[in-house]
Amino acid sequence: NSDGKKAGEEGSQQRERGKKAPTKDQKESENKEKKTNKKAKEGENKQKKDRRNSTTSASSNSSDEESLSEEELAMLMEQVEQKKKLISTMRNKPWRMVKKLSVLREAQAFVEKFEGALGKGKGKKFYAYKMMMAKKWVKFKRDFDNFKTQCIPWEMKIKEVESHFGSSVASYFIFLRWMYGMNLVLFGLIFGLVIIPEVLMGMPYGSMPRKTVPRAEQATAMDFSVLWDFEGYIKYSALFYGYYNNQRTIGWLKYRLPMAYFMVGISVFGYSLMVVIRSMARNANESTADGDDDNFIFSWKMFTSWDYLIGNPETADNKFASITTSFKESIVDEQESNKDENIHLRRFLRVLANVLIICCLCGSGYLIYFVVKRSQTFSKMQNVGWYERNEVEIVMSLLGMFCPPLFETIAALENYHPRIGLKWQLGRIFALFLGNLYTFLLALMDDVNEKLAEEDVVKNVTHWTLLGHHNSSAGNSSTATPPPLDPADVPRGPCWETTVGIEFVRLTVSDILVTYITILVGDFIRACFVRFVNYCWCWDLEAGFPSYAEFDISGNVLGLIFNQGMIWMGSFYAPGLVGINVLRLLTSMYFQCWAVMSSNVPHERVFKASKSNNFYMGLLLLILFLSLLPVAYTIMSLPPSFDCGPFSGKKRMYEVIQETIELDFPLFVAKIFSYVANPGLIIPAILLMVLAIYYLNAVAEAYQRANAELKKKMQMQREEEKNKRNNKASTNPMLQDLEDLLTPSTKSESHPKEAEDEKRESPNRTSPVGKGGKAAAPDSSPMTAGRRAAFTLPPHVFVTQPPSLGVRAPYPGQPRPRWHPPGPVPGRGRGQPHYSRAAQ
Repeated sequence: NSDGKKAGEEGSQQRERGKKAPTKDQKESENKEKKTNKKAKEGENKQKKDRRNSTTSASSNSSDEESLSEEELAMLMEQVEQKKKLISTMRNKPWRMVKKLSVLREAQAFVEKFEGALGKGKGKKFYAYKMMMAKKWVKFKRDFDNFKTQCIPWEMKIKEVESHFGSSVASYFIFLRWMYGMNLVLFGLIFGLVIIPEVLMGMPYGSMPRKTVPRAEQATAMDFSVLWDFEGYIKYSALFYGYYNNQRTIGWLKYRLPMAYFMVGISVFGYSLMVVIRSMARNANESTADGDDDNFIFSWKMFTSWDYLIGNPETADNKFASITTSFKESIVDEQESNKDENIHLRRFLRVLANVLIICCLCGSGYLIYFVVKRSQTFSKMQNVGWYERNEVEIVMSLLGMFCPPLFETIAALENYHPRIGLKWQLGRIFALFLGNLYTFLLALMDDVNEKLAEEDVVKNVTHWTLLGHHNSSAGNSSTATPPPLDPADVPRGPCWETTVGIEFVRLTVSDILVTYITILVGDFIRACFVRFVNYCWCWDLEAGFPSYAEFDISGNVLGLIFNQGMIWMGSFYAPGLVGINVLRLLTSMYFQCWAVMSSNVPHERVFKASKSNNFYMGLLLLILFLSLLPVAYTIMSLPPSFDCGPFSGKKRMYEVIQETIELDFPLFVAKIFSYVANPGLIIPAILLMVLAIYYLNAVAEAYQRANAELKKKMQMQREEEKNKRNNKASTNPMLQDLEDLLTPSTKSESHPKEAEDEKRESPNRTSPVGKGGKAAAPDSSPMTAGRRAAFTLPPHVFVTQPPSLGVRAPYPGQPRPRWHPPGPVPGRGRGQPHYSRAAQ
């Protein structure tokens, strides 16, 4: 029974093998049947298409639903997906543009035609509608993105400048646009929460002394010279600090103007700080690394040096020359990296340049301090001329105009890379402007202290004047109330806050005028002279002196940052100063774009902006912090004026917060604020913030070290892969030698069926040998043959030797092949194998 079962099982296995292994005739018949079925299906499809074209739209929809089978829908879906994939990857195809466009149109037409037919039954229309709405939504998002791009202010103008002068010049205009947006928000805060409430709900002009021009100044209050110095009616307007009233609430809304003035002044710095830090973080995330400077220098220069936004031939020629020069410099650096011939001279020249620049900075600071002290003496004199009144602004503007070119001339001794030289130039001009500004502030603080001492005298005079007016009216023995004293006749204090605001407004306006005059004279008139006088001049004016002017990136950027620092410091004392700055930035965008495109030429060495925007933001963040210090000092330390401004009558400006908390909040809120304001809590909070900053800095440094280690590991792995590929290429000849030494038995074991066929045909036939004595490899690749030989060869080392006439036994550990005839194993070597007939 068991034998019968085994036989039955073997028979069933043989039938299955017969079914699994069809013959060649069966395969050919099956292929013919498939071809005929395909032709039949194609004919049916043609007939279906003809039916669809012949019938009406309603009948066509019904015929589509009935005619498309599930297999056809699956095939159609697969084709549609392939077309979609082709459309999405069309840009990556290495085709000509004509072929790309034609294939793209065909694929889009196919998708639009057959995508709606992928639904089933009644859901087909809904599916087609859904796909149509998805396409419309994608098109709407694309159009909306284009609309947002078009709505970005001055986007096309900046792109035009970028195409002619490179991204380094365009980065200045992008920074200018960003500054305009930030100042527009600050102007909205001040104008909407301070100026408009005071103008609409406050007391009108002439109702109180702080809003009235004094009697002695009314005759000349509307003269142009007086208005140009921001005196007269402008001084007693909503543009400056002294105009605002100190009432707790104004108007029917009970608007708390002093509290709003204080909070808006603090919010200007808070919002600016938040926006600057956020922009720096976004720039850091979006910026791409330029690659390691120490590795693959020439590869980086070859593939990343070109600025693809250049569209001007002259700029392209300059960029080409710049890249060539950078290659030459890199070659020289590589050749002379180990030489110390000129290193001492270069260090001496750099030290000398820094000493000269420090001397210039100290000289400019002393000059400004001297001029401010001199202006204080002029302010006490009568009939002072226009130059004496504006000497401080003129000197500061001239220093800002002439010192940066002097720094650039001195920096030629250092021989830095243009990008590094630009940062050094920015830092030095920043130090110049900051030193000038703080020298101006220190000299101005002396004037403020003098005015504070003068206020005590004026305060007594004002008190006695009002008392004398009341007594004189009471001496007439009249029971009626005395007529009020005219506000123009009341003695006024110096109002040091308005004086500081006027100085900042003068500095801003003079800086605007000097900038525009410099552009007109130094760029436009110079370009006209070079262009039209060059034909009749002794030398080539375009190639030699004076030539066309280049756009000064460092000077313009530092001018913007310095001007913004003045706006931040002066906006607390002159709320209208932000509006003046908005107008200045708006006109500067159009005026400087026109000057660049009409009067300037591209730089001789055009370089990418790299991370210049973040460098600009870093300087702006520093000037923001340094601008906050004087304002915080005046708020916390100096007493406000007694007869002007929203904080008059208080010992310190910050007392308005305490007054609001005590009068407008419950008692427990006042207790909470008193506890929070305790120095015992503030000092630990500051220490905790310092520790948190230190911890985050340590974590950031750890991440940087980890990234550096990962880069090293990736580089080592890349080098190991290169070594492996080189080793494989070098071991290929060795694998061919091993292939020649393969035994016939090892080759035959891989193909036993072929060996059996050969045994039937010619039992005494020797093993096949290729030409030149090399055995034919069973596989096409030498690597597979080498691996198979490594696994099948015995662990002994064999030495090839000529065949002998004696009987030779198999090698130790090597089995005799089943198909080999009985007798000794054939000899090995590069010659013909030989079998000994002694055993036969």
